Amino acid sequence: MGGVDAIVFTAGLGENSSHMRDHICNGLEYLGTRIDSARNNTRGKEQEISVEGSKVKIFVIPTNEELVIARDTKTICSPLVK
Repeated sequence: MGGVDAIVFTAGLGENSSHMRDHICNGLEYLGTRIDSARNNTRGKEQEISVEGSKVKIFVIPTNEELVIARDTKTICSPLVK
């Protein structure tokens, strides 16, 4: 691939565990990642957590998995309801 443009953390651990995000990024500095500990101190909101000017951007992006499942279920089941 020749490198990484961004790392995105999402869902349960990705959205809610600053410790896990730090642990995962620790050792990836060779890719150009640099996590900002103050920015990483976030939970459940959209946030860039890489340091200013980092070669690789690191983001926390919340998901709404239940909404996706509900929409997919409606799409699949709608033709069955008459």
